[in-house]
Amino acid sequence: MTEYLTIDGGQIAYDVTGEGPLVVLSHGIGDSRAAFRFLAPALAAAGYRVAAADMRGHGESSMNWTSHDGSEAISRTDVAGDLLALIRHLGGPAVIIGHSLSGGAATIAAAQAPELVSGVIELGPFTKTQKFAAGALFTTPRYRRGMTHLMGALAFKSLGQWQKYLDVAYPIKPADYPEYMAALAEKLREPGRFAEFLKTGKSTPADAEAHLPKLTRPALIVMGTEDPDFPDPKAEAEAAVALMPAGIGSVALVEGAGHYPHAESPDRVAELALAFLKEHAVA
Repeated sequence: MTEYLTIDGGQIAYDVTGEGPLVVLSHGIGDSRAAFRFLAPALAAAGYRVAAADMRGHGESSMNWTSHDGSEAISRTDVAGDLLALIRHLGGPAVIIGHSLSGGAATIAAAQAPELVSGVIELGPFTKTQKFAAGALFTTPRYRRGMTHLMGALAFKSLGQWQKYLDVAYPIKPADYPEYMAALAEKLREPGRFAEFLKTGKSTPADAEAHLPKLTRPALIVMGTEDPDFPDPKAEAEAAVALMPAGIGSVALVEGAGHYPHAESPDRVAELALAFLKEHAVA
């Protein structure tokens, strides 16, 4: 059942399943909390209270937000604030599991309010300022294909290019992939929704990178080995961990998965998440 939390005049949509220590799930750009349709039930069944939230402007959350800096961007700092508000509302602390942009948001939330965040799991996260790897366009076909379509979606405001990007970003297709993508496209065709998605392209991971050295809570970065968003997913994760205080971060790889390991290989991601939660979730 969808519930709503009002924050700064907008509403964040979320649902809660299960009982136990709190885990908050936050998806990436152009998606919705349904991205966790496989992972959330597995965590709830293992004894956790799982809250899956729609990012501002996405899913069932409201549109037309103003960023913390007064711009129209949707930044990691904005999403971090929304997640912390949800944790306060639900009675934290919580472990945050954040995908892509929300991985950077999880970094910020944990650094800003460690009393509310006992740990973070970041799935294919953008927590570092990206440098366009021109050479990798020639040496790494998945990166070339992914970046071509992703940049096309943002530059040309093209839903078709976004769908082509997703086809590359999911080298492992869930059984419900056609139905899920059709529903996602239908959502993005709603008046104003694609414009909200485009606001995510107006922000950078610089705010998240600045918070990496400030982390005091444990962080696990999970990367698909075939993630098209990075020339070298393992190196990207290791570089983020290197910016954290010593001993805070660790890296796990999901073999064959792309940018959505929680939907492509949910059993493996659940295994990794449950091991982390057993050690770091707080009742």
